[in-house]
Amino acid sequence: MEKSKVVALEDRIPKLKEQRRRKANRRLILLMFLFFTMIALIVYAQSPLSLVKNISVTGNEIYSSAEIINQSGLSTETNIWEVRKSMVATKLQKLPEMNKAEVKLKWPNSVVIQVKEHKRIAYLKKDNMFYPVMENGHILMDKESDGIPANAPILFNFEKGDALNELVDGLEVLPNEIVNSISEIHYTPKKADKYHISLFMNDGFEVSATLRTFSEKMVHYPSIISQLDPDKKGIIDLEVGSYFKAFETEAEETKVENTEGEG
Repeated sequence: MEKSKVVALEDRIPKLKEQRRRKANRRLILLMFLFFTMIALIVYAQSPLSLVKNISVTGNEIYSSAEIINQSGLSTETNIWEVRKSMVATKLQKLPEMNKAEVKLKWPNSVVIQVKEHKRIAYLKKDNMFYPVMENGHILMDKESDGIPANAPILFNFEKGDALNELVDGLEVLPNEIVNSISEIHYTPKKADKYHISLFMNDGFEVSATLRTFSEKMVHYPSIISQLDPDKKGIIDLEVGSYFKAFETEAEETKVENTEGEG
């Protein structure tokens, strides 16, 4: 019995040595891989290969790619390891027309800047020029155009301030089809209502309203005009209730029932 045990142990020794040798080889290979990887990273970090080669911008309409890249502080002299994504995004979000910015790295040496700008919600007319008004109430005085805009209401007599902010907030919550049906909005304050506005619609009707209840009343505009003769244009008064006055007989008022409920 003792002899058989000794023989069995001697048989196992070569196998144990082989297993240990394999483990040692694997450990050596892993250490060498880590070593050479570190060397490669150090060489890459110190070489021109680690400089930003490409900076691409997506989602921008108001700002040019060059303007956004300039604001970001990045350039082809920037080391890819030095790019702080959150810091660059914070810089970009300081732009008045910037809603959101996100920065992504594409190895080995590219940067992608994805932006979401505030949308243009209207155009302010001043001295025969049209200035975009953003959803945050900011007026782009450096983006003027002498062509008549076709994709948003044109504002008259508005200035930066409370009245414009009230209007922008109202336009923001209205459905797109109603906003697109508005041709012009005139700020026409009265002694009794400093927030009075007059709207001229694409379908030929005029709307008298106050900014205080503008959005909640205008949301029912499709319901209101469905009850009117499309060939008989006039003023729809939404200041108190809903009344219609034809242009030919403005002395006669017709109360318009709101089938969707008063706002």
